[in-house]
Amino acid sequence: MIIGVPSEVKNNEFRVGLTPSSVKTIVNHGHSVYIQNNAGFNVGFSNDDYINAGAKILDTGAEIYSHAELVIKVKEPIESEYQYLRNDLTLFTYLHLAGDLVNAKKLIATGVRGIAYETVTSDDGSMPLLAPMSAIAGQISIVVGSYHLLKHNLGKGVLIGSFGDISPRIVTVIGGGVAGTEAVSKAVANNAFVKVIDLSKDKLVELEARFGNQNIEYILSSPQNIQDAIAISDLVIGAVYVIGKEAPKIVTLDMLKAMKPGTVMVDISIDQGGCFESSKPTTHDNPTFLVDGVLHYCVTNMPGAVPLTATEALNKETLPYILELANKGIEVALDENIHLKNGLNTQDGKIMHPAVDEALNK
Repeated sequence: MIIGVPSEVKNNEFRVGLTPSSVKTIVNHGHSVYIQNNAGFNVGFSNDDYINAGAKILDTGAEIYSHAELVIKVKEPIESEYQYLRNDLTLFTYLHLAGDLVNAKKLIATGVRGIAYETVTSDDGSMPLLAPMSAIAGQISIVVGSYHLLKHNLGKGVLIGSFGDISPRIVTVIGGGVAGTEAVSKAVANNAFVKVIDLSKDKLVELEARFGNQNIEYILSSPQNIQDAIAISDLVIGAVYVIGKEAPKIVTLDMLKAMKPGTVMVDISIDQGGCFESSKPTTHDNPTFLVDGVLHYCVTNMPGAVPLTATEALNKETLPYILELANKGIEVALDENIHLKNGLNTQDGKIMHPAVDEALNK
């Protein structure tokens, strides 16, 4: 199979679809890999690294797409890339169709077969290709949240943690999945008082078994409980994810009115439309905005801030699926692996994933 890896073109997106090590493994299985010129430069992978691994270098994204049967990316295509997509091409990447109806419709209209990392499943019901980036985003949320709490960043001017007799600052994490769990872990390590909110009582019990009760409160999700928690919080992390669907808006505009000016909200769910009603997508170049004095951080590619770590973590999980698609052929691989087939979002101009279809039709 001919596999292509174009450079990522989204704002400040420095990750790359394949590492040289992954390329070497794929080539050793008898496949051809084309890498766009300097696609891995920003994470320290030179053209020579890829050539030594067995890849061929092409100058432009247009050449990559025209040669490839299977394109491996990190982020969803943006409008400038739609012209390269076609119905005999398979695209394997994050798609997040439910969070952006306008662009979703344009991408679907290209006819491309789109297999989305974020809806590939596993036997235990988890999302193995979403998990590594969710974990990174969860950790980053505390880092960027703490940074934007600094006064010159329009935050409250507080430092997460506890100092002597000073009470610890309060971090609320909404959603106890992979991203939320990592955010809780990082907040606990920084000596914050953490309020973790989830719809599932079982999830809260699981988190309590892991983190204990010191400086952590476990709260069953309801509008009132969310309102009460965020009203006294310094940092609020939104980490709500529903497979293939737009994120539910669990923090409303009215709730912001009770929050203190300079509170920071980080919406990890922004790729799926955001879980705060006040959220809108931002970039690493211009990551924040104010609503009613509350600072919002809604960067749609948070793991792009640590591209080398993120690329290596993602490749570790995606490589077995890429080999399966290449070794068996796309159709056979999808027919034989229900979890990989759950990743199929688009094909021949149609929406193939029921949850995505429901979200877009709404």
